[in-house]
Amino acid sequence: MWSLILAALAAVALDRVLGEPGRGHPLVALGRAADRLERRLNRQADGDRGRGALAVAVLALPPVLAALALTLWLPVWLLWPLQVLGLWLALGARSLAEHGRAVAAPLAAGDLPEARRQVGRIVSRDSDALDPPGVARAATESMLENGADAVFASLFWFLVAGLPGVLLHRIVNTLDALWGYRTPRYERFGKAAARLDDLLNWVPARLTALSYGLCGHLGPALRCWRDQARHWDSPNAGPVMAAGAGALGVTLGGPAPYHGALKTRPTLGRGPAPDAATIEGALALIRRALVLWLAAAVLIALLCGAAP
Repeated sequence: MWSLILAALAAVALDRVLGEPGRGHPLVALGRAADRLERRLNRQADGDRGRGALAVAVLALPPVLAALALTLWLPVWLLWPLQVLGLWLALGARSLAEHGRAVAAPLAAGDLPEARRQVGRIVSRDSDALDPPGVARAATESMLENGADAVFASLFWFLVAGLPGVLLHRIVNTLDALWGYRTPRYERFGKAAARLDDLLNWVPARLTALSYGLCGHLGPALRCWRDQARHWDSPNAGPVMAAGAGALGVTLGGPAPYHGALKTRPTLGRGPAPDAATIEGALALIRRALVLWLAAAVLIALLCGAAP
């Protein structure tokens, strides 16, 4: 237990100091391999669920089984640095903060075109159609949701299942980001990746929602989670963003422009419209929640009587 906790602490420290690798990130290679495999297998106009499941298995099973073999057979002194490296590559806390601040800074300075350009790098909605609250709303929602995916779910599966767990989660989450769209091409082919990602994120998302509440305004976070999350189209993003909006004391969700049309979305949270300070508030919420998770892991280990 302590080996995993110390590896998690080291990986979080590495992410804070170094951030993501500038080039040669394994997820970039995974994306290229996934694109090639999808073009080969997904040839039907309306996709095929069986081939989508096969694609997930082909891309996920070999690295996860290799990680499992290493976990079982390598001595701790060789395995530990690999665990640190694996979690560091899966985490994205510093990268998330850099993307968020790249939006918040020009927005606070009144440079709406630059704020729109920066938020367009992290969201899929039509950024050129966003007003200042719309830019802040898009960036805040991205921080809260990606904090759950890229930080807390990765940390959860690492602490629960070590290197195989974090690899499985990160690969499936990446495939869902590539294929989990409700379009004719991906509706059926991406179903396996989307459903498996929902399953793997179910517990971490709810722990993240609770953490956002504990690190912000707890009462409003819990009420928004209870009353609003079920109306969101994602079973995991709903609790995370509803609790995050309540914890921050702002209103998120609502109509947003996608592909030239307004998409109707439920309202999340209660309070004023977000602004540049809200983006910074979301990042601070994630930082405090990350400290909470690490402290909780150490406390649980101590209570369980595990020797450091």
